[in-house]
Amino acid sequence: MDLFEYQAKELFAKHGVPTTPGRVADTAEEAEQIAAEIGKPVVVKAQVKTGGRGKAGGVKLASDPADAKAKAEGILGLDIKGHVVKRLLVAEASDIKEEYYISFLLDRANRTFLAMCSKEGGVEIEQVAAETPDALARVAVDPNEGVDLAFARKIAEGGKLPAEVLDAAAETIAKLWEVFVKEDTLLVEVNPLVRTPDDQILALDGKVTLDGNADFRQPEHEEFVDAEAADPLEAKAKAKGLNYVKLDGEVGIIGNGAGLVMSTLDVVAYAGEEFGGVKPANFLDIGGGASAEVMANGLDVILNDPSVKSVFVNVFGGITACDAVANGIVNALEILGDDANKPLVVRLDGNNVVEGRRILDEAAHPLVQQVDTMDGAAARAAELAAAAK
Repeated sequence: MDLFEYQAKELFAKHGVPTTPGRVADTAEEAEQIAAEIGKPVVVKAQVKTGGRGKAGGVKLASDPADAKAKAEGILGLDIKGHVVKRLLVAEASDIKEEYYISFLLDRANRTFLAMCSKEGGVEIEQVAAETPDALARVAVDPNEGVDLAFARKIAEGGKLPAEVLDAAAETIAKLWEVFVKEDTLLVEVNPLVRTPDDQILALDGKVTLDGNADFRQPEHEEFVDAEAADPLEAKAKAKGLNYVKLDGEVGIIGNGAGLVMSTLDVVAYAGEEFGGVKPANFLDIGGGASAEVMANGLDVILNDPSVKSVFVNVFGGITACDAVANGIVNALEILGDDANKPLVVRLDGNNVVEGRRILDEAAHPLVQQVDTMDGAAARAAELAAAAK
């Protein structure tokens, strides 16, 4: 989960990372009030989960509360790369002598953590990497050793930060590593990390991505969820305990086991090429031990997706036998009633497959079609979706 800048700074403050004081405003009047309370020039910053805010006019300096209100009025409602600004961060403006870059991230290719640091901050790091690659230090971090002050100083030296601020930068870098580890993140980035005229180091911006797989360890992270931006279907699926991801397609997918579901996505995408480019509409894994109730919940979510034109249920019976899955399908269709108005292509195999197919045959629901093979079922589901477009 990506955080807004103000949320990232809340985590920074929790771990002692130096930054500038400020608060969040939803209206121009609130921005004016916050600026008055700060009593100094402020910066009014759009809170959107994308870069390039400054270039798009989403970051403005304000000299006084009235100016802050005017700047806020100009930023609220602004469209920045498809993100409409609904919230602002009003923070104390800082005198800036130099701007740097620092980040920690998960390096999947090398199966370790990576620190990146540069004396050239305040611009897009991709630009720095492309134009002056030597200015961007990439330092591998041993997860067993972590980052102490000595190693943090090594990172700062690699980024060619000035000698006068190496100690201060090392302290901040070590604290950012603490954020990275203790908050279970995939990315912690500060751009710019600034040097003030009196050689203080401040995190003037912040970007943090939390690892959703660690939610069970971080229940307090629930407060960071952006309910307004959350996909309602994903929210509904999460509430039902389903492993669901919304995709941009027309064939709803239900399978048991992540590997089988991933294979099903590929097979449907391949089959859909023959029917005008039909694609999978979601990832939904009901799990190896899923009950009939879970199957019913999954169908409830998928059949209420307006982009779905057909559904492919691909199940290999194991811990949950095919007859339980079949009963789940029948029960779900009964519960949904008239809301179930999209064809289901069902492929069952494995434990108790004969009984499962018998249950579906006897139910004889007009929306359900059984196909014995995975490829054949994918092709039929794609064909039905294309016909309904």
